[in-house]
Amino acid sequence: MKLWQSHPEGTIVPVRVSAGARRNQIRWESDGLLRAWLTQSPEKGKANRALLDLLAKSLQLRKSQLELLTGHTSPQKRLLIRLKQEDLASRLL
Repeated sequence: MKLWQSHPEGTIVPVRVSAGARRNQIRWESDGLLRAWLTQSPEKGKANRALLDLLAKSLQLRKSQLELLTGHTSPQKRLLIRLKQEDLASRLL
């Protein structure tokens, strides 16, 4: 995917989060951007934890395979997923 970056430990994926939504939902855009809508409020890291929980469940990963690199207080984030790009792409299909 265009926006994904290789990392020695896996793949860096850009994320755009909307906190305080009516329901939890994630959607992968065609360019590789991950869009997430979360019911949690964006205070004290609740939305960040909810994002990692939701993504771990949907990709069938352990939470330890996900790490928030940047954007802890911003809706624009960068997430390290400890999978090679090929393996991540196959899980999305």
